[in-house]
Amino acid sequence: MPAVVPDRPYTHEMVIVHRVFRREAALLPRLVRAVPVGDTVRARVVAEYAQEYADGLRHHHHLEDELIWPLLRTRAGARQESVDRMTGQHEVIDATLARLPGMLGRWRADAAPATTRALADLLDEHRDALTEHLDDEERLVLPLVADHLTVAEWDLVGRRGLEALPRNKVLPALGAILEDATAEERAWFLGRAPLAGRLLWRFVGRRRYAARCRTLRGAPGTD
Repeated sequence: MPAVVPDRPYTHEMVIVHRVFRREAALLPRLVRAVPVGDTVRARVVAEYAQEYADGLRHHHHLEDELIWPLLRTRAGARQESVDRMTGQHEVIDATLARLPGMLGRWRADAAPATTRALADLLDEHRDALTEHLDDEERLVLPLVADHLTVAEWDLVGRRGLEALPRNKVLPALGAILEDATAEERAWFLGRAPLAGRLLWRFVGRRRYAARCRTLRGAPGTD
């Protein structure tokens, strides 16, 4: 885990958050393909999670569009092409997300083979576009953020993201972030939470997140 540098945005936290989207984008097409033909009960569970994922990613991108790209456009000078690349990739990813609700609605109603194939193929397309985007963002743009945004401007992105979460989604979101984090990263994230939040995660949230993962994947999440 990179060291925190005083007076510079700690952009590694975005890498940790990106792992959530990488993992779930890779998982969703496999979950769709694993649903038995005609099992609309299981399809409904997976479809609801897919829509929740899409809503979260859309909001994440909205925050970047609103709070990061405009600042970089005014401050990053000759690196404008990297910002243009981000906005163009967002448009491609958003186009895949825009097709998702209608396809999820049809699939959850019948879980038919043709509908399953079409939905899984769309999710494959989405995953590939997202992976390319996250790779480019971490390689090209996060260094610009560290150089050109203040700590307060960077922290606003995370704060706005948290404020938008319904209260009943906060612990699942924390679990999703901690799942693939290293021990050091987990300690850093939890260390920023108030004591009450850490206790709630330890005694309630961790168990609920593991149960949620078992329902969705048949396997527990983070310990």
